Amino acid sequence: MKVKVLGFYGGYPSNGIGTSSYLIQSGDFNLLLDCGSNALNELQETIDPLELNAVILSHYHHDHTADVGVLQYYWQLNPEGRKEPLLPIYGNTEDPINFATLNWPNATVGKPYSDLQPLEIGPFRIEFMRTHHPVPAFAMRITDENGKVLVFTADTSYFDQLIPFSKNADLLITDTNFFADKKGLKWHMTSEESGQLAKEAHVKKLLLSHLPQKGDLDQLIVEAKLQVDSNCQVDCAMQNQVIIL
Repeated sequence: MKVKVLGFYGGYPSNGIGTSSYLIQSGDFNLLLDCGSNALNELQETIDPLELNAVILSHYHHDHTADVGVLQYYWQLNPEGRKEPLLPIYGNTEDPINFATLNWPNATVGKPYSDLQPLEIGPFRIEFMRTHHPVPAFAMRITDENGKVLVFTADTSYFDQLIPFSKNADLLITDTNFFADKKGLKWHMTSEESGQLAKEAHVKKLLLSHLPQKGDLDQLIVEAKLQVDSNCQVDCAMQNQVIIL
């Protein structure tokens, strides 16, 4: 499994970098996980978007879906060379209005997923867990044909059920929108909470993502490292970063 970061900010793009989007590859299968702002531009630096096999969305907040519409136009306007006749876009059906927009004539088709059963997409088995967020949002545990595991928390505040869901992951990508000193109501995790989750779940590598636009990101790493075991690698997401599991 290979994971490439296409965008890593939460909320809005900044410093020429977009919001949450990741290209996940295994063999010749290309899965786009979330499709935030500037995702299409970044994707074209790696593959032709027509080479996508599928897209999956953790939820429908704009910083995770901003480029879905332009991706649909790209497929509509380029009928030749598609890897799939219609690009499947997987999303939850608890927001039926947004789910309906995943269908675009002669381009894309909306496909449902549920936290009640795993989903098989190409070489990937994907399990889902509802997170703590103001809208229906789902963490994903993605296992490839070689048994490598990526866990993506999606947007969420910390809760204990994330620990067994993330257990022994080769890579844990956490929603880390806040520094450790964040107080009050939180719909995203702090650096400290991301580190605690990585420690309790015994993950091999922690990637902090959905990052704030302001502040020293190296401080996020320092704060998370104070919580993890010494054998767990900790990094902040970087543009065009590639991780091979």
